[in-house]
Amino acid sequence: MKILITGGLGFIGTNLIRYWLNRYPQDSLINLDKITYAANPKNLADITSPNYRFVQGDICDAQTVDSLVGEVDAIIHLAAESHVDRALQNPQVFLDTNIIGTFNLLQSARSHGLRRFHHVSTDEVYGALSLDNPAKFSEDSKFDPRSPYSASKAASDHLVMSYFYSFNLPVTITNCSNNYGPYQSPEKFIPRVITNILTGLKVPLYGDGLYVRDWLYVDDHCAAIDTVFHQGQIGQTYNVGAQHEDINNLTLTRTILRQMGRPEDDYQTVADRPGHDRRYAVDWTKINRDLGWSPQTSFDQGITRTIKWYTDNQDWWQAAKKEAEEFYRLAATK
Repeated sequence: MKILITGGLGFIGTNLIRYWLNRYPQDSLINLDKITYAANPKNLADITSPNYRFVQGDICDAQTVDSLVGEVDAIIHLAAESHVDRALQNPQVFLDTNIIGTFNLLQSARSHGLRRFHHVSTDEVYGALSLDNPAKFSEDSKFDPRSPYSASKAASDHLVMSYFYSFNLPVTITNCSNNYGPYQSPEKFIPRVITNILTGLKVPLYGDGLYVRDWLYVDDHCAAIDTVFHQGQIGQTYNVGAQHEDINNLTLTRTILRQMGRPEDDYQTVADRPGHDRRYAVDWTKINRDLGWSPQTSFDQGITRTIKWYTDNQDWWQAAKKEAEEFYRLAATK
């Protein structure tokens, strides 16, 4: 099968391409990536497979999209602006990439009669849960986005499903919880904590630190995408999560500090960001019951592997770290 993977130089895309080439060496992959701040050309520089090809381009460029879609059988769409803090600074780029870019891909997929269009989305489209609410987001949860980022992803989800209902496009969607693991930008929470420790900086913690996320190791997410792509029912959405018990940011920070040999209180609280969702929790019963997927990496295993990767690959993140810290410094002055 020939597959177009969008955003393949980003965090999840990089891991997915490595996973896919290892598991399905007979498939041909085209990686379309604009190379924004969230991408790194070094991520896949060692890939020598004749079945892998990189194209630098923008999903907002309809002509480029249509040309590439005409070469493939299916699309796995990951390209997205995805950082809430950046969405608060510049919402326009999130609407352009996440909505218009997705529209271009859908139009071309329909025009060329593709066999599958898989859209990778987020649990943030469902909004937030309170800390005293034991409920979890299911596929039937009402969309209630709270940031320009999550609103743009919710719009793209609706757009994808509209092409199923209106044009019979063979689509599937996964709404996934927060990922972590190798190749994630150091401006994201877990790699920022790790790289701050490695560079001797204080670890920043928003507000009271009691914000809860459902942390999923990226390899497990790749396996979920694989499962839904090959086995998922057309026109269906599947939630992908990992945690059985809530883990808040304060606990997570202390865990990383402890594993890296630092005192658990070696952090500093910083001003909270606007619209900070209190709690996410994902019910992944459907993908487990219908398709047999379940996460294989425990939280402790995943954190240990992630700390080791950032410790062993400091050349990869040092330049991006400087850019990330400058972004946070400027954001704090606005």
